[in-house]
Amino acid sequence: MQYQSTRDSSLRVSASEAIVRGLAPQSGLFVPECFPRVDLEGWKHLSYPALAQKVLAGYLTDYRADFLQDATETTYGAAFGGNAGQTVKVQDGLYALELWHGPTCAFKDYALQLMPKLLVEAKHNLDRRETTRILVATSGDTGKAALAGYAGLEGIEIQVFYPNAGTSEIQRLQMATQTGDNVQVYAVQGNFDDAQTGVKKVFADETVAQELAGRNICLSSANSINWGRLAPQIVYYFYAYFRLVEQGAVAWGAPVDFCVPTGNFGDILAGYYAKQMGLPVGKLVCASNKNNVLTDFIRTGTYDARRTFYKTASPSMDILISSNLERLLFHLSGSSEKVRGWMQELAQTGVYTVDAETLAKIQEHFAAGFAGDEEGAAEIRTRFAQDNYLCDTHTAVAFRVAEECRREAPMVVLSTASPFKFPRDVLSALGSTAPESDFAAMAALTKKTGVQAPQSLRELDKLPVRFTQVIEPDNIRAAALG
Repeated sequence: MQYQSTRDSSLRVSASEAIVRGLAPQSGLFVPECFPRVDLEGWKHLSYPALAQKVLAGYLTDYRADFLQDATETTYGAAFGGNAGQTVKVQDGLYALELWHGPTCAFKDYALQLMPKLLVEAKHNLDRRETTRILVATSGDTGKAALAGYAGLEGIEIQVFYPNAGTSEIQRLQMATQTGDNVQVYAVQGNFDDAQTGVKKVFADETVAQELAGRNICLSSANSINWGRLAPQIVYYFYAYFRLVEQGAVAWGAPVDFCVPTGNFGDILAGYYAKQMGLPVGKLVCASNKNNVLTDFIRTGTYDARRTFYKTASPSMDILISSNLERLLFHLSGSSEKVRGWMQELAQTGVYTVDAETLAKIQEHFAAGFAGDEEGAAEIRTRFAQDNYLCDTHTAVAFRVAEECRREAPMVVLSTASPFKFPRDVLSALGSTAPESDFAAMAALTKKTGVQAPQSLRELDKLPVRFTQVIEPDNIRAAALG
């Protein structure tokens, strides 16, 4: 399997090269040149680690089979407590794919517990011996998951940039208390798009690459712009489908719809890859919060980032520039020239419009909706009152949008974070006055619902804070060179 750039389809690299580089030249993204077809019948009874090995083997063809087997077994075992890919019934026809049972209590664990192993092996495959410096822009969950995955790895350094006052207190402390001599964490004045744009500028700056190369350092990324981050997320769509078949929720071969709360479009794009591989996916429903640029795009074909940015109760979705959408545009338009033009328009004017043919293809696979904080809070109340199901603010947005888009097919909502990562908002949604402290709110939420908070979150306030530096977006370059 070779990989090409969304902005230059003539470029071809191996999976290892794509993962080591992270970003293609001209700020393009690496995509596979084809979609491997799969043996659904032979996969349906596999364990999560074994299924992950099969899915990844189709894409990472230059990786050894014994490496993939060991990597998936050690990643998706004890760290997920036997709950990897857990799919539960919420009510008839509505299910939750709970992706927060990993070590940092968010769906990013599925990729970022495995991706460090993929990067180290890629360097081995390519005989690369330089230090890899990983730059990560995060709206909350990616940062901690990446830090946890890469901390302490030899030959790897990682720098995380998050929006100052743009995450929950739990998310901030998860990052600020991270141990490891090879980690750095910076708060960035501004929003996630400011942090992400700053990181992308560093990757595109040849003078940065040259200076670091002189010190035997190369840059890479753990954001979902890196193929090694996206590929592992394909797995849980297959796993959830097989579990629904086992539960009698869907007939073998009949379609299932998935509703995904997303800002950067990576998690839902993984569902598109699963569908192209042969999984019976019906509609992929894109759920946005008040920053509903993706909803408007999927409905109209015009991507317009020239709008007010809102800080919401679902901060991991507070994004106006959705990087992974570029991959979908390449696959559906079949033209790196078109994609390059659209991305140039976006950078220069803040808006672009795709052609009618591309929009029709998007709408064939995707639907979209959005919900504000009030609607999300109401959904948290409803799900708990009616179904005794407790969800976080991001999942609540998806539940609300899923209700609007329900069809005859079963609907699976991707539950992307533990409700205890956002305890004040969840507690308030349930009608209680939330304490100022997230940790007091966690205790109150447990008392009100009978649901126990994950131990890793309960103990965060006992850990020493290591990182407090706040920088301007323009200083991301200097930090990356540090």
